[in-house]
This record gives sequence, C-alpha cells and structure tokens, in this order.
Amino acid sequence: VMVMDGRFHIYEGYDAYQAAYPVRVAKLLGVQTMVVTNACGAINKSYQVGDVMLISDHIRLFDPNPLVGPNLPEFGPRFCDMTYAYDPACRKIAKEEADKLGMTLQEGVYFYFPGPQFETPAEIRAARVLGGDAAGMSTVPEVICANHCGIRVLGFSLVTNMAAGVLDRPLTTEEVDETSKTIASRFSAYMKKIVAAI
Repeated sequence: VMVMDGRFHIYEGYDAYQAAYPVRVAKLLGVQTMVVTNACGAINKSYQVGDVMLISDHIRLFDPNPLVGPNLPEFGPRFCDMTYAYDPACRKIAKEEADKLGMTLQEGVYFYFPGPQFETPAEIRAARVLGGDAAGMSTVPEVICANHCGIRVLGFSLVTNMAAGVLDRPLTTEEVDETSKTIASRFSAYMKKIVAAI
C-alpha cells in the first residue's frame, strides 16, 4: 500500500509529466489499483455541499497530456485506451460500501480546469452543457497516466462548494477548506471500508 499526502498540481508550476510522475513510481512499486480524491465545485445543481461524488468519467479540454513526448513502452502503449478510465468493478464496490453505510453517494463526470483561479460562471455553464457534474483542478493527469500504466482507478470528488454562478456569491478558499474538514472523518471511514473490500 502506498499513500500520498497531497499531489503536484499543474497550477503550482509543474508540467503534466511531473504531476503524473508519482503514478509511474507507484507502478514500479507494484501498485495495481489507485484511489484518487479531490475537492470540487458542484456544477450539477442537484448536488449539495458535503456530498461525495463517485467519478464515472472526466472531461479534459485543457493543459498538455502527461503522455506527450516519447512513449515509455515499459509503462504502456503509445495510444492508451480511456474507455474505462475509472474502473467499473471498483466503482461497483464503492457503491456497495456506500449502501452498507447508508451514505448518499452521487455519481458523475469530473470536469478538469487548470486553475489556479476558480472558474467563471460562463465556464461552468459551458461545462454543464458538455456533461460535467463537478469542476476541479487536479486528478486527471494522474488518471491518464494510471490508465497508460495499466493501474485500475477509483476516483472521488468531495463537493466543497457550489461552482461559480450556481449561487449568487463569490467563491472562497476558506469555504473549500471548511467543508473539507467537515467531511473528513465520514469520508475516511468510507475509504477504509472500500480499501478493505478491494
């Protein structure tokens, strides 16, 4: 078991290759399944702050891909398949464990934005039209790299705020941090059940 405390974000100045680098280290250490988590803003108006969203898929329209450049065949093929970017069997386990805990679990599409600024209301409206349920600034580079490496992925977004324009007020980092702390213990207990089941 390998546990990471945080991640590299492209908005911090890392490139996509660097952001995904720990995934290749995990592969070399024998990791077969990766669980990723993030904080997100809800695009889907039926979601509420404090919800947990099981990621069914993602949309990435921005930033370089971590696989750009010479392919590393020891990790995977030149063109990797992303049909099941978020492993269906792992998602089934996540749903079953949520049911056992009597926990409401949303399921939806994570829309990747590069950040570091929060999105504009117009960007969120566009993301909603394109099928996004939640917006965030991480996760996707690592998920692409994991799929290239043949690592199964299970992903969760913690809804820490409603995305820009959903409510008639500005977004703040403090709101995101406060909600994360509120969700932490419940989410931690849920993660322990999932890891045991996997």
